[in-house]
Amino acid sequence: QVQLVESGGGLVQAGGSLRLSCAASGRTFSSYAMGWFRQGPGKEREFVAALTWSGGSTYYADSVKGRFTLSRDNAKNTVVLQMNSLKPEDTAVYYCAADLQRKYHASMIGEEYDYWGQGTQVTVSS
Repeated sequence: QVQLVESGGGLVQAGGSLRLSCAASGRTFSSYAMGWFRQGPGKEREFVAALTWSGGSTYYADSVKGRFTLSRDNAKNTVVLQMNSLKPEDTAVYYCAADLQRKYHASMIGEEYDYWGQGTQVTVSS
């Protein structure tokens, strides 16, 4: 079992930044990959970013590449999504997820993740 709790969402103007955190508990944090997904109003859930157990390999959606940075601190059982140059189209509920089946690779497919947080709202105004 893994419990995930996101924090750091909020309202920001276009061009601004936000830092989302996801705190994990339960299974040994350094034994699995982590990812972030988002779901905008009226849209399907989409992949944002993911990283392997050590953070040595990271994967980003084309829409956020160069603006978002994903990292993890295994000593603190935390992953952080730093979001810069935010755009109105980034408005969504953001979810962190744990993939207990993968350690050395991170999936971009939501269905392959085993545990999910409750989500945190990010709203970017124009």
